[in-house]
Formats: sequence, structure tokens, C-alpha cells
Amino acid sequence: MVLLGGMTRLTHSGLSMVEWSPTGSLPPLNEADWQVQFDKYKTSPEFKLVNSSFTLSDFKGIFWLEYTHRFLGRIIGVVFFIPFLFFLFTKRFPKGFVTKMIILLCIGSLQGLLGWFMVKSGLVKNPNVSHYRLAAHLITAFTAFGFTFWYALDLLYPEPEKLRDKKYVVKSWMLLPLVMIQIIYGAFVAGLKAGYLYPTFPKMGNDWIPDAVRFASPLGKIFSDSPEGVLFIHRGMAYLVFAFVVMIYFHSRRITVTPLQRKIAGALLIIVCAQFLLGVFTVIFSMPLSVALLHQTGAFVLFSATLFLLHRNKQPRA
Repeated sequence: MVLLGGMTRLTHSGLSMVEWSPTGSLPPLNEADWQVQFDKYKTSPEFKLVNSSFTLSDFKGIFWLEYTHRFLGRIIGVVFFIPFLFFLFTKRFPKGFVTKMIILLCIGSLQGLLGWFMVKSGLVKNPNVSHYRLAAHLITAFTAFGFTFWYALDLLYPEPEKLRDKKYVVKSWMLLPLVMIQIIYGAFVAGLKAGYLYPTFPKMGNDWIPDAVRFASPLGKIFSDSPEGVLFIHRGMAYLVFAFVVMIYFHSRRITVTPLQRKIAGALLIIVCAQFLLGVFTVIFSMPLSVALLHQTGAFVLFSATLFLLHRNKQPRA
């Protein structure tokens, strides 16, 4: 679902459907239906300002990606909701899991609403979705997965590991907000199309800090609205996350940990190295679709590994 969302964004297909229904609708079944959808798309700012040369055939290509993305989202909802009702009424949930499943239901519903809220921002005047709404949509997707993964780990590993090194636990928990901030700024970079600005590494053009960042006014603009600024922060955060994972890995080598904890720390190091390289390749090759999707997948895997690390580093209850 996340990969398809990334493909939809990178191929600029997300604004091809200008209407939204909670229950969805059938796709066009004949040429007349396709023409109706195409005529609706022609009223959008994207067609008028960007894709005015599109033929019906061109429109079908971007429509199918967005339709599949929305359809898959609804399928996920059905796959969750029907078993949820079955387990609820047959009282088969483990203790405490009814509340957990309700939390997942709420996050999933919010994710669908935020998807339309994001798309709607690109159907008014500017044929670009708000990067704030894009970030909200993406981070909610990660949150939905994060809670699902954590609850699954609760079932797979019900007992905490034997770990008493509090400094290691604190470092592990500090990694999570860093990863989340990095993901948010990745969404900002995507929403502002900042990834195309400086196809160079390690410098941004000829400078370590580009003039657009050094002389930004007001200064706060670089943190959220400046393409150069959010790209600079995203690159800087990559070094910070990488350094933090390296620090966690070598800390795990100095203390007594379980074999599983040691494997997780090692896997996390490998994942962050791969993700860093994918980020570099995405930049220097000017955002090729395949590499950009791998980079987004890498963020997802890094987030998963971080959660696994935290789950296995939980302190036993007194």
C-alpha cells in the first residue's frame, strides 16, 4: 500500500480522480465511462496548467494507479473490519487487544480521510498537494503500520528480554523520534519536489550550505516551506540517524544482550547503511522511479527495525 502510494506520487497520478466516496465506485467499464472521468479531470488545475496535452490514453495510465491505490485501501479496511467483528463477538481477542484493535480501526479510518484531504488540496488552484497534508498522510500510514507491527510483536514475544542497561534502552528510544522526523522531512522533500534541486553529493551544488539556506528570511521558513531548507535538513538528519544507529550498534557490543537483541542491532546497522546509499543514489541520479521507491521502502524497513529494537529492549514491569 505504501509502495503504491509512493508510485502514485512519483508518477503524478494522485490528482487524476477529482471525486471521492467513502464506499468507492466501479472503475470505468466502457469508452463512454472513460470519457466522463476524463471530462471531470479536465476541470482540474492539473489538466489546465500541466497536462493540457493529455489524451484519453494518457489519462487512463494515471487514473489506474490512483484508482488501485484507493481500492487497495478499502480492501485493507474490509480485511481488518470483518475479522475484527468476528473476534469481537466470539470473544477470541487476547486480554487487552480489543482496545488495541479499536486504536488500529481509528488510525486506519483517519488515514483514509487524510488521503482525500491531501488530494483535495491539489484540486483548487495549485496542481500540487500540500506538503503538510502529504506528510500527515504518510506519517499516519507509518503510524498504522507501527501499531500493527508492535501488537504483532506483543503476540510473538509476550515476555520482555533480560536487559538492565538503561543507557542502551534510552539510546534506543531516542532513535525513534529521529527516524520519524526524518520520514516527515522526506515527505516535505517529496511534496516540494526538492529532491531535484541538487543532484550532487555530499555537497549541495558547490556548497555545504546553499545560499538559499544561509540567507533565508524569515529563518523559520527553511524548516518547513523552503525546498532548499527542507532538503538541507533531510540530508543533515540522514547523517544524524546514521551516526545514532552506529552508536547503538557499538554500545550493544559492549554490554550483555540476548542473541536476538544482538541480531537486531546488527540488522539495523545494515539497513541504515543501505538506506543512506539509496538516498545518495536517489539524489545523484535525479529521482529515478525505481530508486526513489526503494528509498521509500528503505525508510519503512528502517522504521520496522527500530520498532523491533525498542520492543525487545522493553524493560520488564516491576
